[in-house]
Amino acid sequence: MEENLLPRVKVRIDALRQEIEEHNYSYYVLDKPIISDAKYDELIAELASLEARYPQLISPDSPTRRVGGQTGEGFNAVPHLIPMLSLGNAFNQNDLRDFDRKVRQSTGSEQVRYMAELKIDGLAVSLIYQEGRLIRGVTRGDGENGEDITANIKTIRAVPLKLRKSPKLIEVRGEAFMPKEAFYQLNILREETSEQLFANPRNAAAGSLRQLDPMVTSSRQLSIFVYALGAVDGVELETHHEVLDYLKEIGFRVNTHNQLFEDIEGVIEFCNKWEKKRFDLPYATDGVVIKVDNLSWQNFLGATMKSPRWAIAYKYPPEQAKTKIIDIIIRVGRTGVLTPTALLEPVVLAGSRVSRATLHNDDIIRDKDIRIGDTVLVHKAGDIIPEVLEVIKDCRRGDEGVFVMPSQCPECSSPVVREPEQVAVRCSNQHCPARYREKLIHFVSKNAMDIEGLGPSVVSQLADKGLVKSPSDLYSLKESQLLELERMGAKSVENLLGALEKSKNNSLNRLIFALGIRHVGERAAKLLAQSFENIYELMETDYDQLLTIPEIGPKVAKSIIDYFSESENRGLVYRLGRLGLETHSASRKLNGPGVEFFSGKTVVITGALKGYSREKIKDIIEASGGKVSSSVSRKTDLVVLGDEPGSKYQKALDLGVKIVDEEGLEALLEGKSL
Repeated sequence: MEENLLPRVKVRIDALRQEIEEHNYSYYVLDKPIISDAKYDELIAELASLEARYPQLISPDSPTRRVGGQTGEGFNAVPHLIPMLSLGNAFNQNDLRDFDRKVRQSTGSEQVRYMAELKIDGLAVSLIYQEGRLIRGVTRGDGENGEDITANIKTIRAVPLKLRKSPKLIEVRGEAFMPKEAFYQLNILREETSEQLFANPRNAAAGSLRQLDPMVTSSRQLSIFVYALGAVDGVELETHHEVLDYLKEIGFRVNTHNQLFEDIEGVIEFCNKWEKKRFDLPYATDGVVIKVDNLSWQNFLGATMKSPRWAIAYKYPPEQAKTKIIDIIIRVGRTGVLTPTALLEPVVLAGSRVSRATLHNDDIIRDKDIRIGDTVLVHKAGDIIPEVLEVIKDCRRGDEGVFVMPSQCPECSSPVVREPEQVAVRCSNQHCPARYREKLIHFVSKNAMDIEGLGPSVVSQLADKGLVKSPSDLYSLKESQLLELERMGAKSVENLLGALEKSKNNSLNRLIFALGIRHVGERAAKLLAQSFENIYELMETDYDQLLTIPEIGPKVAKSIIDYFSESENRGLVYRLGRLGLETHSASRKLNGPGVEFFSGKTVVITGALKGYSREKIKDIIEASGGKVSSSVSRKTDLVVLGDEPGSKYQKALDLGVKIVDEEGLEALLEGKSL
């Protein structure tokens, strides 16, 4: 009977694979997702289930094969089909004009067209495809040979396993990178677990791609931009801008910030523009790559032993500033780690005002010989995290103070401990008030329960007055209690109580993240919410079941089991449930009525909704197959109107976009027509 089903199952499996790859192309290449993450995960789950039941139909380029390769013992050296040369550097406008002069002299042309592209700060890799299928991913290495990291490259969803067109052989060069937010969250996690921090997103990306366990790489949220062809068989192109268009056409993610110029002066303007704008990007870039556009001229110009003569990298000067350390204070985190922080004389750095910088731990302070009163050079690691680069010792006057890590917790006076072979110093008191305060701050933060009006200062007041000892206590606060706090008037209290009530409708993944389970970031929380009917089911799961969830590895699984094994944590979850917080999975509940209307639709929300938070509505619409956008355009299908709407309402009227109020939205979600 099973054999009779095989042809039908194969048709379904092939259809699922094609649909998933189309969605990957829409999301990563076109930047236009057409289904929700929850729906995408459902397609992956169905495909994985069918492949598990019919293993004879598994294909090596199936989307399910991205993660799950065996842990390796090391990486094999692989020769590049064509050497991966490094680029020469330009550091100012004169260097660029000199590069242009040499190119024009060599080609005999007075006018040369150039392509300018942002230089992504990541790890150079080579991807090799045969008959359209990915067969190998290799690091740059020494340019002649690289390391075979195929299993890890496959975990990057922006890397197609199968191309949309199938040349006989194609080698593609690109830059694997870690987005700034992923880098920031990873370092927070590593600091909490006393692991060495990554210096910048480039080091984080390199370290992630060289993990022996692909599951670890998969959890790091890497991405990629491709920018060039290496060896190729079956493709004829004449210019570099045609190469970029072709790469995008066959399924690769190409950075959109590239431009063709008729001369070097246009390139210089491009470089100047992005020197400041780069800080607004969600990824790190340290310069601009300039290439001769004509491929025949590239071939004619050739290369030196190290670098091509037809390309150069314009490097931005590092964004650094000189300031003074006023003091070094200690912050006690939610896991009890004591983190020294330098208070600085304010300085503008990478587009924002910086007045403090984390010093991470006592070892770093000693290694860099950082003292209170020192003049120091600071920068932002990855354009995000303020960091002290070095002490300018020539500025010392002799009265600088040597910092000594306290032997007692500055919050509760309990002894501090340093575990063997770890750099972190922790408060030994599990019930340290600072731990509770930091857990509360995390619980109400924007990426967690997003309770507006509950900033760190308000949380600290609530904790100091003994009004709140646990996140569940927040939902029992009275108006009279809040009015006693500093800078809390009647309107502020009303808004805060409203925000608390509104947060009860937040999606399950936000609640899971808000609990502050060690190693469980936003991505892991979302995966868990999609894998269980409710938080109680998650609470009762076992270690082996957790490991079956894609991207949940042994460290995360153990941390979840440890967290829910403590009666205090279990009690918190039950209390939050009784208080009315959302404890069920939206993606599991909403397979029904609303899907018919919202599937494939673009929705904009304007104004305040009474019964839902913005994030809750976003989750519901996405789980029903729709997409929530931040701006109204002719492609908008529906505008949801709340109280005090903004200019989006008028624009929707001008464009004739369908508008519904909160009652109308609920009707659509229930499958009713308007």
